[in-house]
Amino acid sequence: YRAVSGRPFFSPYRPQDFAGFLANRQIYYESSRGCPFFCSYCLSSVKHGVFHKEIETVRHELADILEQRPVIIKFIDRTFNDDPHRALAIWRFLAARPVGTRFHFEIAPDRFTGEMFAFLATVPPDLFQFEIGIQSTDPETLAAVNRKMDVELAAANIRRLVRLDSIHLHVDLILGLPRDTAESFRRSFNRVFELEPHHIQMGQLKVLPETAIRNEAENFGIIYCEQPPYEVLATRWLDHRTIGHLHALGECVEAFYNNRFFRSLWRYILNRREEPFLFFQALLATAKEHGFFELARTPELLTRILCELAAGRPDRELLLELLRYDWLRCGHRLPPRYLDPAPACDIRAEMRKKLPQNYAGLFTYRDRDEFLKQRSFLRLSGAALREIGLSRSGRAGTVCFLPEQTAGVIKHSRAVLL
Repeated sequence: YRAVSGRPFFSPYRPQDFAGFLANRQIYYESSRGCPFFCSYCLSSVKHGVFHKEIETVRHELADILEQRPVIIKFIDRTFNDDPHRALAIWRFLAARPVGTRFHFEIAPDRFTGEMFAFLATVPPDLFQFEIGIQSTDPETLAAVNRKMDVELAAANIRRLVRLDSIHLHVDLILGLPRDTAESFRRSFNRVFELEPHHIQMGQLKVLPETAIRNEAENFGIIYCEQPPYEVLATRWLDHRTIGHLHALGECVEAFYNNRFFRSLWRYILNRREEPFLFFQALLATAKEHGFFELARTPELLTRILCELAAGRPDRELLLELLRYDWLRCGHRLPPRYLDPAPACDIRAEMRKKLPQNYAGLFTYRDRDEFLKQRSFLRLSGAALREIGLSRSGRAGTVCFLPEQTAGVIKHSRAVLL
């Protein structure tokens, strides 16, 4: 099967494929081909125009695929919501067929309607995933690559999607675009981080054959790999060393941010109006001291590096409290030794003395001992409790971590203040 641009095209899948090499794999699907935009770095800009399959054809093909119950279907439409009415019709069709499959879409963040948001508010968590290309928030950089986007509207729409807390949001930045300086990239990163997407990807520009940017590379002073992966090595605005440094910073973002491990910490950074880029600069320096790029990126290593970073800060104790809280709500029974301020058995013994025989919603006198034995507990200061939203009284308290998980995109053990 080979798709031909600009002509009707059909799904290449047959039912027997899913019993063989497609079993338990991601399924890629096109409901449209081409892109309405002309970003100079993208192959889709080489041929103009967009071809949309008829909605009935899309429904029929998707129904056949969904009968096989794939884990995820990734729509590879370059701009899935270029026609908002059509996108909404497909979303409604998919949401009405609860088969346990997730759906991934590449979305233009400034092409949402009120009707789309009203529908998305009804979508259950884990059904949809959106990949959103911001690439840069710098007007000169966007103009240099012929990218048309209302940055303010895009940011406002991403915030609305984040507030829904039901759709996994993956936001992209591109490193090495023309006219993008270290300072403008820093501003773009801070702007995207402040939107609080679930995943931030910092990929290097790829100067692909046949694209407009390939023809303009010399004018922009772009040095790139002529063979795959075609990545930019330097530009007139970013030398090779700076690109390497920003790439390493992106690796830190990938390891520390793009997971569920430290969500309270990131919220704290934003609440105190600390600049995210500078925080990750310091984190990168600490990570390098630990040989981070040669080691397996386990939760233990990541937490240890953050502890080392906290050691030199005036808010050290509060940061360590947030790290303990995040560690336990990710399902760990006990904090690691380097993070544990007090033996868990001491806190449990204290709770055994203080807690009543019956505690509504948690235990009765019959299962009190089992509850105390199985649960994890953590003492937190009033400042930490205020920061994570469990109390505003300013008084210290003890938090209990339950086996039930929170709702929303990022799942954690439910935490209650005793």
